[in-house]
Amino acid sequence: MTTGRRAPQGRHAGPARLGEEPRNEPRSRSAAALLLIALGITAAVVAWGYLVYLAIDFGTTARNGDDTAWWFLGLATVGAISCLFAGMMLIARLFARLRASSSAALPPRPPGGRRAAR
Repeated sequence: MTTGRRAPQGRHAGPARLGEEPRNEPRSRSAAALLLIALGITAAVVAWGYLVYLAIDFGTTARNGDDTAWWFLGLATVGAISCLFAGMMLIARLFARLRASSSAALPPRPPGGRRAAR
């Protein structure tokens, strides 16, 4: 006798973790996390812009004959690269969180996909 529900099929059809129910995150906690990530992105981009400005200034000074300006130019360049990388990683994390929160509202997909529908 069946209950009307179809059992999941395929190799990866089991629960994500045995014995654990999916939990819904409170909206305020999620919004606070998104705000924190957005502030981190803003700080990283502002720091990147300032370090690029400094690198240009140190480059001009170094070309005029100041030997220590080359070291500062190198440090400003490495700092700008790391700030840009951190900003891009935070952007990826922001998009992942936004995608995860929007996909929670979608209905579950039927098992099998396009190949089984043929």
